[in-house]
Amino acid sequence: MEGEIIVIDNNSTDDSFSFFQNRFPGVHFTWNNTNFGFAKANNQALKMAKGEYILFLNPDTIVAEDCFEKCIDFINSNKNIGALGIKMLDGAGNFLKESKRAFPSPLTSFYKLSGLVKIFPHSKTFAKYHLGYLSENENHEVDVLAGAFMMFPKKILDTVGSFDEDFFMYGEDIDLSFRIQKAGFKNYYFAGSSIIHFKGESTKKESLTYVKMFYKAMSTFVKKHYGGSRSGLFNFFIHISIFLRGSFSAITRLLKRKTGERDKEGYENIPTVIAGSTREYREVENLLEYAGRKENILGRIKIDEAESDNVIGSFDNLENVLRLHSIKEIIFCEGILSFKKIIETTAKIPKDISIQLFSNGSHAIIGSNDKKVAGNFILKNDN
Repeated sequence: MEGEIIVIDNNSTDDSFSFFQNRFPGVHFTWNNTNFGFAKANNQALKMAKGEYILFLNPDTIVAEDCFEKCIDFINSNKNIGALGIKMLDGAGNFLKESKRAFPSPLTSFYKLSGLVKIFPHSKTFAKYHLGYLSENENHEVDVLAGAFMMFPKKILDTVGSFDEDFFMYGEDIDLSFRIQKAGFKNYYFAGSSIIHFKGESTKKESLTYVKMFYKAMSTFVKKHYGGSRSGLFNFFIHISIFLRGSFSAITRLLKRKTGERDKEGYENIPTVIAGSTREYREVENLLEYAGRKENILGRIKIDEAESDNVIGSFDNLENVLRLHSIKEIIFCEGILSFKKIIETTAKIPKDISIQLFSNGSHAIIGSNDKKVAGNFILKNDN
C-alpha cells in the first residue's frame, strides 16, 4: 500500500529528537518547540497529508499488518461512512471500552464519572457512555470514536473540518464525531481488526486531575453544541461527579498499596519464556542482560521453524506451556511472529502473566500491563 507517515512531536522531553533524527528517512518528522495539544498537532499533520484516506493514530499503539487494508475495504463497502474506529486492546490484552462510545449527555457523563458504570457495565442506561451493551466483537454504527485511531476518507474532513483546537486534551474526538454525524455521515466501530493501545502513559485515569480535564472537555463540548439550560444541567451533574470521584480516589489511595513501575529487582527470578526464533531469543537475552534484568528464562516458545535450541514448547500449544511451567512473563518477538498474531494472542493470555514485546530491529523491549501506571521499557541505543 502506498502511503505516508507524518509524526508531530509536541516538544518531547525524553530526547526523542536525537534518537530519531538518523532513523526512518521515509517518515516526515515535525518537531514543535512547545506542546500545542492533541488537536492542533494532528491538524498540523493533516495540512501536509496528500492521501485519499487519513488516519489519526496515537504513538503508543501497535497495529496489525493488514489493519489499514481491512479498514479501507470496510469503508469502501459501506455507504455514507464518515469515520472508522477500531477494536483496541491495552498492553495486557484487555478490551478498551473507549473503542466505542455514545455522545455525553449530562446523565451519561454523570454515570461514567460517578462510577455507576462499573457497577452496571452492560446496562443500556448506566453503561451508555461506552455502549457496554454492544458486543466488542461485532461491527456497529456508533456515536463517538476514539482519537487514538480515527480513519477518514479525506473528502469527509474537507467537508466537516478537522479537530477543534479549543480542545487541548480529551473531547476533541467527541466533537469531531458529532460534527460528522451532524453533516449526515455515519461513524463505525470496526471489529474486523484490532490494535494495542498502551495505557497509563499520560494522565492517570483515577486521578482528580484527569476528572477535571475530562470535565473541562465535556463542558466545552456541551457549551458548543447544546448550550442553554442543558449546559447548566450538565455542569451541575459534573460538579457532583467530580466530588464523588475525587472522594473515591482519595479513599482508594489510602487503602491501596502504592504501585508503580518495576525496578530491576522486581523482575528477579520471574519465570519467563520468550516466543520467537533462535536469533530473536538470543537478542532478547542480550537486551535483558544489558539492562541488568534477572528474569528466570525457562526457555523458548518455538513458532514453526525446525530449530530446537532452548525450546520449552511450541506456539500452537502455548496455553498448556504457560500453565505447566507456572509462567509469569512472556516476551513476544515480532519478526517470526507478525504483529497481527501477537495482538490476537495477547487477548488470550491469563491476566496474571506479564506481556512484553520485542520488535525486530528495534533493540527494545516494551510492556505496559497496568493502565494506571507507566509502562516499562529496555532500549539499547547503538547510535
